[in-house]
Amino acid sequence: MPHTMSGDVMHELNFVRAGRLEWREKSDPILLDATDALVRPFVASRCDGDVLPIHRPVSRAMQLGLKAGLIDKTVAAITGDVPFRGPFAIGHECVAQVIAVGDAVTDRKVADIVVVPWAISCGGCPECGLGLTAKCSTMRKHSPGGSLSAFGFGPTSGPWGGMVADKLRIPFADHMLVPVPEGVPPLRVAAASDNLADAWRSVVPALSERPGGRVLVIGGGGQSIGLYAAGLAVAHGASQVDYLDDREARLKVAEEFGACARKVPKNRHRSVVHGMTNHYDVVVEASSSPQGLRDAVRAVRPGGTCTGTGYYLSPSTRLPVMDMYATSATLRVGVSHVRPVLTELLDFVATTGFEAERVTSLLADWEDAPAAYAAHTTKLVLQREPLDLTTN
Repeated sequence: MPHTMSGDVMHELNFVRAGRLEWREKSDPILLDATDALVRPFVASRCDGDVLPIHRPVSRAMQLGLKAGLIDKTVAAITGDVPFRGPFAIGHECVAQVIAVGDAVTDRKVADIVVVPWAISCGGCPECGLGLTAKCSTMRKHSPGGSLSAFGFGPTSGPWGGMVADKLRIPFADHMLVPVPEGVPPLRVAAASDNLADAWRSVVPALSERPGGRVLVIGGGGQSIGLYAAGLAVAHGASQVDYLDDREARLKVAEEFGACARKVPKNRHRSVVHGMTNHYDVVVEASSSPQGLRDAVRAVRPGGTCTGTGYYLSPSTRLPVMDMYATSATLRVGVSHVRPVLTELLDFVATTGFEAERVTSLLADWEDAPAAYAAHTTKLVLQREPLDLTTN
């Protein structure tokens, strides 16, 4: 794979089909608007959600499921009528260097090291004002699917490509790009674009309302999200953090963070929260399963909060609503709105030294991305050397 930054083409990682990824050429992005910036990713990590099409040939089955009404039609608004049809540029978590800025960009400059949020947002529309940056109305209207404007989900979510690429064009750069604090290793915040921030929004705001509360994390589907959530809960003073999963390697990481880890069956169809009912102030559902969601809701203490971080594809996912009524529980399910929490998250990492890199299970060279991205591992992170831009 060439490393040149010059010329009219660049290289980006493409998902072709299950188990196959490859580098493909693409036109070099340029500054189109005065508020744009160009960045060069040099650390990228694989989102938990990306493993679904990579490890399983789900495209045909999901297409049939959409036609039969077995999969919610919202999925098509994100991925298209034929979900995960390759080739498309993949990847939406990165740390990057700013390499060019438009004339109206005042807060970012060349050589800045920044986190790029996974969803594109303007920072000025009503949705952004409410903190719903993944639903930015300014950017969604330019996306064919109309649901998301984002990196790494294919053309239905806009023309942005994927983050495992030589260059990215970032609109509204002063709003979008968040500097990595001095002294914070980029590998530590490799997943801040999405999964680490997703864990933050699932734990930290709710725990701040109940200091010292008890936290349950049901892991497995969102392989890294659950682990980040367990670590953040311990770091924010939870009196008890219980972590459930079916894989020994992840259970070990949770224990290293200070959580109490317990193994549960894989592909479970029965409750695994016996004796835990109405026990937790904060529950994070990261198994991405309907049973996990039901278990999570039933585990919430009166007035507590449950956040579902996964994909629940069925249009008729059952929930124990009467349990929620009886306990006045709050259930939050939805895409992560990363940009509003990024500054606080990065400052926390800088201040405390929170070792998010504990979750990284495979660190690979950038050039090896096609093979590494297909690896069966919890959290892949790619890296290459940053450019020396000190004289520019």
